[in-house]
Amino acid sequence: MVNPHIKVLLGFDSEISDTIVNKEWKKRIKNICKPCWELKHCPYGPLVEDFPTLGQTKQEAIEHNVFLIEQLEKGAFKSKKKIIFEKEVKEFNPDDYPIKHLKSDLEKQCSVFGHLCPVFFVNEPFTETSEMRRIGRNIPRHIFLRVARRDNNQCQICGKILKDNEIEFDHKIPISKGGSSEENNIRVTCLDCNRDKSSKFVP
Repeated sequence: MVNPHIKVLLGFDSEISDTIVNKEWKKRIKNICKPCWELKHCPYGPLVEDFPTLGQTKQEAIEHNVFLIEQLEKGAFKSKKKIIFEKEVKEFNPDDYPIKHLKSDLEKQCSVFGHLCPVFFVNEPFTETSEMRRIGRNIPRHIFLRVARRDNNQCQICGKILKDNEIEFDHKIPISKGGSSEENNIRVTCLDCNRDKSSKFVP
């Protein structure tokens, strides 16, 4: 379930179906990479707090509603706030909230602030360097050779020394999660380690 507020921020009508939004969302973020994955820190800092969060899950929303009811009964809220929270409790519907957030949506969150990363709204294949990212699985031969030489024909996960015909090339940040096919995102692995990693993000 997509938060109506996020739909509007993405340029959709708040009433449009989740299916359409999710389909367009996946298309938009196909080549996006969170800058913190490359830089190991967030270049946006507190500005991230101006972006939305994924919102509450169903269980979190129920617990929050129970808390509001208890506070209203205690008389904790006065005047305008009381009216706002009474309306919120009255109109509360647990089915308006997702049971849990998708893993793919959780990856869009800032690991420090919890808000959605701005890159998913800007949606441009830029890096924090002056060059555009090499998008797609096609890796030029000269990059293969440089990576094999740099990693000394050794699996960068288990440390096994490999013969030329045993070398596999792995994207540290998977293509499916916005990883590029640049030299700094590719490493030598053995077949077993590469298959075990699959599309997981392992720094």
